[in-house]
Amino acid sequence: MATPRAFWELSRMPPPASLPMPVQGVAAAHVADTFGAQRGTDRSHDGVDIFAARGTPVVSATQGVVVAVRDSGFGGRQVWVLGPARQRHYYAHLDDWTPGLKQGDRVHPGAVLGTVGTTGNARGTPPHLHYGIYGSEGAYDPLPLLRAHAGQPLPR
Repeated sequence: MATPRAFWELSRMPPPASLPMPVQGVAAAHVADTFGAQRGTDRSHDGVDIFAARGTPVVSATQGVVVAVRDSGFGGRQVWVLGPARQRHYYAHLDDWTPGLKQGDRVHPGAVLGTVGTTGNARGTPPHLHYGIYGSEGAYDPLPLLRAHAGQPLPR
């Protein structure tokens, strides 16, 4: 019963006005805004790439519920977290997941989800996290929220 209640509580929360950086040790000022950049002829980049050393911890930027932990498609090893306002937070190209992480787990900002890697279509590129946010209207640029939070400590 805890998970349905968490979904209900999250759906009633407003979307965040700022979000902490989901890669430990990376400053928002060092992330290039690549949202919307062309990727081939048929798609655009629906997030930002946050470069860091392979194995750097990737943390949840928001409270929420893990709705998927999988290895498939462009994202390779990925985690999806349903957060406030029913926004879906997408963490992709992970080298690995946190041991025991599974669908239905409740997470808080700063909870370790996995580590930076190059899985999926990131093979052959420098290690990075692809971070995207999807709301009711589709994908939107997470970088303004990360920059708005810059310099603020992670909530406890």
